[in-house]
Amino acid sequence: MNVLIAYYSRKGNNYFNGSIVDLKQGNTEVIAQKIQSLTGGDLFEIDTVHEYSKDYEQCTLEAKKELNEHARPEITGQVNNMNEYDVIFVGYPNWWSTAPMAVFTFLEMYGLKGKTVLPFCTHEGSGMGRSESDIADTCSESVVKKGLAIRGSRVYDAYEEVKRWIVESEVAVK
Repeated sequence: MNVLIAYYSRKGNNYFNGSIVDLKQGNTEVIAQKIQSLTGGDLFEIDTVHEYSKDYEQCTLEAKKELNEHARPEITGQVNNMNEYDVIFVGYPNWWSTAPMAVFTFLEMYGLKGKTVLPFCTHEGSGMGRSESDIADTCSESVVKKGLAIRGSRVYDAYEEVKRWIVESEVAVK
């Protein structure tokens, strides 16, 4: 079983445990790396051509505008061998109750027909929101399994929770 961990993560000025702090590494990236260590999968960072504001509050306004416009921001890079992957973990911060629009750009780019998709998100209290159903709608020809939501302020202590979710999702761990 070949695994890809595709994720969008925000480092820098970010909401963390009730305050705005400067993160050297985004919360979602931390979880993506835990998944990689457990599965041996390949990492792919979903990144946008247009950079979001470094200011957290301004970034949230940009994200809300993209959501309201159903935008599909252009992303950098690509997965050249997508056909080789059976399982795709898709990670993101919960922005306005769903995944950032760049994640939907990624999902629509590849379609993921016949793939198993496992969504995971980081948040500071809003859980998965409606992101699981939004991803299931976008990936209608995929098997979308139950997602995992990890509070951003707990990402460094989430190894066992991530491992349990992977095992329950019937994905092999190393």
